[in-house]
Amino acid sequence: MEILKTIVTIIYVIICIALVVVVLMQEGKSAGLSGSINGVADTYWGKNRGRSMEGALEKFTKGLAVGFIILSVVLNLL
Repeated sequence: MEILKTIVTIIYVIICIALVVVVLMQEGKSAGLSGSINGVADTYWGKNRGRSMEGALEKFTKGLAVGFIILSVVLNLL
């Protein structure tokens, strides 16, 4: 049981570091807000945001956040 806790803790630390790095790589939301106020939200990048690097970072952030929460609960139960 102690080996399992050690392995889960190592994975947890890796996810924490990856989550910090991915969040810091993302652009600020204020840049997108000013563009939408000016009516520029319907540009090519606005429509295809899910396929861009920023969209991929958002999806990866969501996945890491889910993993972070699940591992937090698992570590608390162990």
